[in-house]
Amino acid sequence: MRQHLQLLRILPTRTHLIAISACVLFFAGAMLLPSSDVAANKQQSITLKAPKSDTAAPQQLAPIPKPISATPAATTASPAKTTLAMVTPIEQPKAVAAPTAVAPAAKAAEPEQPAEEWLSIQIRSGDNLTTLFKKAGLGPNQLYPMLNGIKPSKALARLKPGQSLEFLIEQGELIKLRHITSPLTQTLVSRSDDSYKIEAIEFTPEITHSYRQGTIEDSLFLSASDAGLSQTKIMELAGIFGWDVDFVLDIRKGDSFEVVYEERWLDGKKIGEGNIVAAEFVNQGNAFQAIRYTDSNGDSNYFTPEGKSMRKAFLRTPVDFTRISSRFNPNRKHPIFKTKRPHRGVDYAAPTGTPIKSAGDGKVIFAGRKGGYGKVVIVQHGQKYTTLYAHMSRIKPGMKRGKRVKQGNTIGYVGSTGYATGPHLHYEFRLNGVHRNPLTVKLPQAAPLPKKEMNRFKQQAAEHLAMLEGYRQTQLAKN
Repeated sequence: MRQHLQLLRILPTRTHLIAISACVLFFAGAMLLPSSDVAANKQQSITLKAPKSDTAAPQQLAPIPKPISATPAATTASPAKTTLAMVTPIEQPKAVAAPTAVAPAAKAAEPEQPAEEWLSIQIRSGDNLTTLFKKAGLGPNQLYPMLNGIKPSKALARLKPGQSLEFLIEQGELIKLRHITSPLTQTLVSRSDDSYKIEAIEFTPEITHSYRQGTIEDSLFLSASDAGLSQTKIMELAGIFGWDVDFVLDIRKGDSFEVVYEERWLDGKKIGEGNIVAAEFVNQGNAFQAIRYTDSNGDSNYFTPEGKSMRKAFLRTPVDFTRISSRFNPNRKHPIFKTKRPHRGVDYAAPTGTPIKSAGDGKVIFAGRKGGYGKVVIVQHGQKYTTLYAHMSRIKPGMKRGKRVKQGNTIGYVGSTGYATGPHLHYEFRLNGVHRNPLTVKLPQAAPLPKKEMNRFKQQAAEHLAMLEGYRQTQLAKN
């Protein structure tokens, strides 16, 4: 009986425990299930953490799995905190582009080719291809096959001192040969197997303009050199204005000059000078301006801003002299005969052998010995003018009656033949057979520009004069 009572006490207790356990499980499950508000909050939080991609579909989030079992500790967290704990940043997949052709893998970078090592030999007087090849360590077995391979070209036959020949040699064999004739021109010979190829190469320089100006203190040469002009440019400047200004007799202290000329550049290096494009010379208060112009035929000359040629029909002085030893004088006393004899020309003292130039275009009407004149040449210029050149040491070969000459052509050389006390040129200028003073006679102008060229010339002249004025103002601003 006591055993049955104990059993009855146990049974209700277990049933009660089972019931209580069932209730606990029910309420725990209910608490773990999120409400609709919590679910909405959770979806919103996820959307903020994972931004959309422009090309990929929106990320589908996996539902949060229900826990298999719960513990009393799990129930202590509020629903909101549980939601935040479950939200973590989701790495959005990168957008996938539409399929495209796959480029082949890039080839491995080729090894850098070693720089070519050229041997350069400057050509000297007396050199030829044989001696130059020998200097380069090459023999006839390299020279003659090359010459035969480039026939009929004779480009390598014209070697001049100052030029250079460059060799590219590999393992004792000539691969390339380069004949550099100037900074802008060269000839390249290339070997391929047993054949040779020859080509002419020309470079185009960059043209810039340079400006120089100066005031004469003693001579044009010294003052122009101080201003930075090269000897070549000084001679060109004197040649341009030489018909109007005698740079030996007419120069005065205070005379001034301005010049704009071209400079040639290649690869950032100055390789030379070009032409004078505009210049001005002020002599004893008289200003002379010159503009370089190339006409439609390709002929270039210098003209005044009005289109008149800077050239005259005659040179004022036909020789580069050191001094005037005797002037035009109808009442001069002869230095040898000590009697009054008219001196109908001008004597220009100069070293024996100095070239004598024809004062203008014309025709030789006499060349030979003529009494006290010694060796002489007489040139006729048109119908009105003749010029005479006496006391020559020798007449240039080829000068004979009927020979046509151009202004500036050499016709003979200074000497002291005939009645002369020393080497000089005796120069006479005759107009219609009458002697005129070569130093003061008004020289006729050369032909002006044709009318058809004037519009084009005036446009270029305005540009060049504006350039000259611009440089002048810049120089004044610096000073």
